[in-house]
Amino acid sequence: MTSPAGPKPSPGVLAVDSGGSGLRVALGRAEGSAPAVRSSRVPVRTGARGIDPGHLMEQLVPMVRALAAETGVSRPVAAVVGAAGLATLGDALRAELPGALAREFGVGTTALAADAVTAYAGALGTGPGAVVAAGTGLIALGTDLTAWHRADGWGHLLGDCGGGAWIGRAGLEAALRAHDGRSGGSAALLACAEEQFGPIAGLPGLLYPRTDRPAVLASFAPRVAASAAADPVAADILRTAARHIADSAAAVCPRDVGHRPRVAVTGGLVELGEPLLVPLAEELARRLPYARRVAAAGDPLAGAVRIATDLATGTLGLPVDETMLCLTPNGSAGERHVTTEKGD
Repeated sequence: MTSPAGPKPSPGVLAVDSGGSGLRVALGRAEGSAPAVRSSRVPVRTGARGIDPGHLMEQLVPMVRALAAETGVSRPVAAVVGAAGLATLGDALRAELPGALAREFGVGTTALAADAVTAYAGALGTGPGAVVAAGTGLIALGTDLTAWHRADGWGHLLGDCGGGAWIGRAGLEAALRAHDGRSGGSAALLACAEEQFGPIAGLPGLLYPRTDRPAVLASFAPRVAASAAADPVAADILRTAARHIADSAAAVCPRDVGHRPRVAVTGGLVELGEPLLVPLAEELARRLPYARRVAAAGDPLAGAVRIATDLATGTLGLPVDETMLCLTPNGSAGERHVTTEKGD
């Protein structure tokens, strides 16, 4: 006599977070225990075609195969790939990745999302509100659940106002002003800059040729925060950063949604602590009195898992469009073959 079959397992889901610090991958069930996670510190390459789908798959295939052996999930129903730069550099991913995931892993539906979208879903889930992702750069994303609204995220030369690179650059400018004897300078930040980078006159030659200038600038932001208690110039830089962050949040936060929308700030910049967070709380209260400030519930990988789970269970509530969050059912788009450097 055969024993009755147990309950059917919930659908498998695949989530990917691709950013400047590398790749993180989660595989599991839509319902049940937490997914298994693997990570790589190698960022996906960006070239003439934008984000390179071949390089993404070259890293993803062995990671997903290892996770499949660990979890028993071999054919995920839904996959979500959150990628930094998708809005402007994602044409090749949109054209090729859904088909590659369908062929390689049997994925049913693929969602390609800007990393700001996965940050939003990780922080707030699927309700209306606004999220500011503040790290080296800065971007704000809001939704009333009918459309996405974006502010800033224009990079360290044109924007990212209030982000880590912006704070670091402002601190180094104050150091150079002190070196020159100009107004607005900070002797404290000059000392910090020379301790971190060497003689201040050599800073342009050290900084300008670097391809990782935003990260180098952002590395000085903690020194600005550490100086703020005793140095009014450093404190003013952080107050100005707080105003910029609140400006971006106010630009995207929905008003008429039937209840108070939620606002969250995520990313490494919150680790600067009270010197930034105290003026930021004041600015958000002033600019967004109709919103409710909340702590982020999770990170961008958690957001990708959340979106994949909602896709698998047919409960996705976030708006879909071609730029921020696009869906491809059954791998029907992107049938051109994605090759890796090894020709796999």
